[in-house]
Amino acid sequence: MAIDLQKIQRTAPALVDLYKRAGVSLRKHGLEGQRAAVYLVVDHSGSMRRYYRDGSVQALADRVLGLSAHLDDDGRVPVLFFSTDVDALAEVDLAHHRGCVERIAAGLGRMGQTSYHHAMDAVIDHYLDSGATHPALVVFQTDGGPSDRVAAERYLCRAARLPLFWQFVGFGDPAGRQFDFLRRLDELPVPARRPVDNAGFFPAGRNPRAVPDDVLYDRLVGAFPRWLAAARAPGVIRSTPGAPTPSGTLGA
Repeated sequence: MAIDLQKIQRTAPALVDLYKRAGVSLRKHGLEGQRAAVYLVVDHSGSMRRYYRDGSVQALADRVLGLSAHLDDDGRVPVLFFSTDVDALAEVDLAHHRGCVERIAAGLGRMGQTSYHHAMDAVIDHYLDSGATHPALVVFQTDGGPSDRVAAERYLCRAARLPLFWQFVGFGDPAGRQFDFLRRLDELPVPARRPVDNAGFFPAGRNPRAVPDDVLYDRLVGAFPRWLAAARAPGVIRSTPGAPTPSGTLGA
């Protein structure tokens, strides 16, 4: 079952409005009552520095936590920070969400390059190790294309055989060439390269915090119902209602 409003009011009052707005978007897209694990993957490369400083990454984490409270029942979201490799494996939870991104990032040291496939591999491993039998929504934030594009494509195609949907979110100029790869990744052919279309992409702009909550939630979940329907036909999704969802630290 989803976490109810009363629990949000007790444990994370600052997230009440986000929780309500996420619920509106889920209902709009026919996802009320849908169970899913929610993962958050955040870019920790050097070019992301300003988005950590201005609170954009923290704001995304809060919004994803508000969404997860409807889709999962443990009040926690596994979070992965990546750059050249996996920089941190952690989680955010309702009771300790304030400033959680800043606390984690402060201890990470050097911000490296942008390498998607290590982060994707860690999420895939966590999902498989969790024993989950239901789908997962992976919110994957970045401000540019990966250093190894071939590996990123390979991992996305590998993950298409699993009940994982990758919603990529771009921080930066919506018209920027740095997002050309993500646009192409979003359009990889089906079934030639992957059995189902398991990814979506949208740019959140130069000031991601300014995107209205309802708009962001619509973009985060808008493609999820189509994937759920498409993934059931080839048996990618074999979930049962009420199945437990993954929790705890990535890689555990």
